[in-house]
Amino acid sequence: MSIIIFILVLVALIVVHELGHFFAAKWSGMRVDEFGIGYPPKAWTFWKHNGTEYTLNWLPFGGFVKIFGEDESAAGAAPASNSFAAKPRYLQALVLLAGIAMNLAFAWVLLSFTLAIGLPRGLTDAEIPLAPDAALAVARVVEGSPAADAGLKEGDLIQKATYGDAVFTGASVDAFTAFIALSDGETVTIDVLRGNKPVELVALPEKLVVPTEPDRLALGIGIGAVGTLKTSWWQAPVEGFTLTVNATQQVAIGLAHFFGGLLTFSADLSAVSGPIGIAGAVGTASDTSLAALLSLMALISINLALINIIPVPALDGGRLLFVIIEAITRKPIPTGVANALNTGGFALLILLMLVVTASDLWKAFT
Repeated sequence: MSIIIFILVLVALIVVHELGHFFAAKWSGMRVDEFGIGYPPKAWTFWKHNGTEYTLNWLPFGGFVKIFGEDESAAGAAPASNSFAAKPRYLQALVLLAGIAMNLAFAWVLLSFTLAIGLPRGLTDAEIPLAPDAALAVARVVEGSPAADAGLKEGDLIQKATYGDAVFTGASVDAFTAFIALSDGETVTIDVLRGNKPVELVALPEKLVVPTEPDRLALGIGIGAVGTLKTSWWQAPVEGFTLTVNATQQVAIGLAHFFGGLLTFSADLSAVSGPIGIAGAVGTASDTSLAALLSLMALISINLALINIIPVPALDGGRLLFVIIEAITRKPIPTGVANALNTGGFALLILLMLVVTASDLWKAFT
């Protein structure tokens, strides 16, 4: 099921990207010969309208748009007026940038919808009563502590704790800390939710666990309140836009560090994921909640947009660089040179994907 969801996510994100090219090309007066879901060979033609064939193809890993004259040589006869090559450079640039813009806009829509349906996140004390599923989440377990001996793990959600006649429920960090401190040498039964599975654990709080408070009984865990809060439908787009901008900035910084590391042979491959790692993350997110899956889709969409703008031949950014060079020199780049650069750029991308996939496999089996 995870593989199917991953393929659907991948197709959705790439089709959205190609829709950007499609709409911009149509608006610019370029002839679009085909808009395909999946990659050839062709399996089915849905319909043909205004010269555009809408198709379903056998390889279900994305989509494409075929714009007339996009790879047309400038040598020889003048290109047809409705071809990509015949349009002004600014319209060519618009078409190339439209796919990137569409992915960023799609991320904004996804994050806005996620905020509206409720996004699990950390809560302040004032927000705890507003979240119906508020709970204490274990963020850290100290090695060798009573919590570690009891089997508590990072990510556990504390539902209830009891000792003697005392019972703790709720999501207040201070209240839970005080509850454990008053256990007076009694074992504490802790009910946690691990994934979707309830687990009962027994721990014996001890002193000397917290260096700054050696006399206080403690378990040796770092905890925080988490829960799902919904944003109103009219506020969600505003907050979603801010979230998209912030996420885009962070992704851009991360990509800059990674590709800078590639140039200096110091890139940390363990910090990035290829198709296998992304498929696993999508599967985990889909098992968690719809909000988690949509948030991950938004993040992947932002990554797809920013990677595509990198000026590497075979990517939109590389083709955009060609358009800028041609606009400055007022001369077309020779077809042979463009093809050679695109082939080289594509080969480098495939090599990078193979290396990252190998890193995914290494992480999976070690």
